[in-house]
Amino acid sequence: MGDFKGKVILVTGSATGLGAAIAIGAAERGAKVVILNCTKSLKEAEATADIVRKAGAEASIAIGDVGEDADCRKIAEAASRYGKIDALVNNAGITKHVPNHADLDGLSKDDFLRIFTINTVGPFQMIRACRALLEKAGAASVLMTSSIAGVTGAGSSVAYAASKGALNTMTLSLARVLGPKIRVNAICPGYIDTRWFSDAFGEQVTAGIRERIVNATPLKVASKAEDIAGAALFLISDDARHITGETLLVDAGLHLGSAPLSAR
Repeated sequence: MGDFKGKVILVTGSATGLGAAIAIGAAERGAKVVILNCTKSLKEAEATADIVRKAGAEASIAIGDVGEDADCRKIAEAASRYGKIDALVNNAGITKHVPNHADLDGLSKDDFLRIFTINTVGPFQMIRACRALLEKAGAASVLMTSSIAGVTGAGSSVAYAASKGALNTMTLSLARVLGPKIRVNAICPGYIDTRWFSDAFGEQVTAGIRERIVNATPLKVASKAEDIAGAALFLISDDARHITGETLLVDAGLHLGSAPLSAR
């Protein structure tokens, strides 16, 4: 894993879950500064910041909604005192759970607009707000947290899958134009065993989902946030300095489906 010594890392949506795991992982690998972003979960962000500090990095919290351009600029301003941003991780995301994609009445226009605003427009606005600071780093990286939903069209809802598919396309577009100073990549996790599902469905239903995921993946696991964070940290590290425009599935093979009976 690449050395993050002296680097300034900004992670949106990093109070809990995958964002927190990426922030903590960067600190454990020697990051100088980790800037945490949250919208409402300040108490949880402060708990994550304490872990980051114990790992040896300076931590600060920038409160703001990435769906609001003014907030994105305030988050970038919070990072400006460090003079640069070496890596921006666009991790903030939302969904509305309508797993039956045939239920077309389950999503409204406002649902689509809100999901796209956070999941697709938000990363664009963050990159725009942070571009000058990223370019000052000289060899900076942007990472999008996308989803297997953006590749397969499955997922928590049609709107969510569509927003992540658009994010994947935007990754390609921006990787093409922001080089050579800024690399742009995306990870596409499958199921991540975090509060994302239990908050929506409760622990009993989530346990059933977890079991189905384990049975469906060739690796027979339900990935934890830390399992996905490793791939994220690689892509923002100097070890990935020749990788840009990549959309990497990190899903324990979920996209492959179960092996056919003849192969068992």
